[in-house]
Amino acid sequence: MPLLSLLSLLALWQLAVSLEIYPSFIIPSPSVVWAKFLQVAADGTLWHHTSMTLYQMATGLVLGLSAAFVLGLLIAQSRTAEDLLSPVIVAFQSTPTIAYAPLLVIWFGSGPTSKIVTCAIIVFFPSLMTALSGLRNVPQDLRDLMRLFNANRWQRFVKLELPAALPTLLTGLKTSATLALIGSVVGEFVSSNRGLGFLVNVARNQYDTPLVFVTIFTMTALSLSLYVLVSALERRLLSRRAPTHAK
Repeated sequence: MPLLSLLSLLALWQLAVSLEIYPSFIIPSPSVVWAKFLQVAADGTLWHHTSMTLYQMATGLVLGLSAAFVLGLLIAQSRTAEDLLSPVIVAFQSTPTIAYAPLLVIWFGSGPTSKIVTCAIIVFFPSLMTALSGLRNVPQDLRDLMRLFNANRWQRFVKLELPAALPTLLTGLKTSATLALIGSVVGEFVSSNRGLGFLVNVARNQYDTPLVFVTIFTMTALSLSLYVLVSALERRLLSRRAPTHAK
C-alpha cells in the first residue's frame, strides 16, 4: 500500500506537468528532479549539507531528551518542583521557537551551536510531557510493593519506574525525532552557511525549483528514517520486556 500511494502521487505529479497547469520552472517533472538529485549526490553537495543537518539534529535531540527526562523525573517526584517550574516551562514553550532563533544566533553565533540549541528547545517540551506522563502512570500498587520489600530510591527507579514508563517514552521519542529536524532547519533558515535549510534558501534565491524538491525529499527521508529506527528500537526493547512480565 505505501508503494501504491507513492506511485499514485508520482502519477498525479507527472499529470500536472503534462497538462502544463504551471510552468516547468514552478513544477518540474519527476525526471528533472531525479536528474538534479543525481547531480548533487554525485558532486557531494547533498551529503555536505545533509551531514551537517544530521549532526545538529542528533546532538540537539540527545540534549533535549536528556534535559526533559531529568527535569521530568524531578517534577514527577516533587510537587514543590512542579509548582515552581511548571509556569516557567509553559510560558517559555508557549512562544514559537522561531522567535528564539535570531536571539540564539546572537548568543551562540551562526555556527552549529545555535542550531543544536534550537533543536534541543523544540524537542524539550513534548519530551518533558511524555516523561511526566510515563513516570506518573506507574501503578500505585506496584510502588507500594517495592516499598514493602524495602527497595531504595534507585532500585524503584531502575526496576519499576523506568521499565513501566518505557512504552510512553518510546512513543514520545518518535515525535521528538521528527521535531529535531524541524529545529535544525529552522535555525539554518535564520542564519547558516551549511545545512539543508541553507540549501533550500540558496535554491529559492536562484529559482532552482528542482533543487528545492530534492532538499525537501531529503528532509522527508531523514524524518522517515529516524521514525523507522525508533520504531525498530521500540519493538526490540518492548519484546524484551514481555517475557519478564509473563514470568
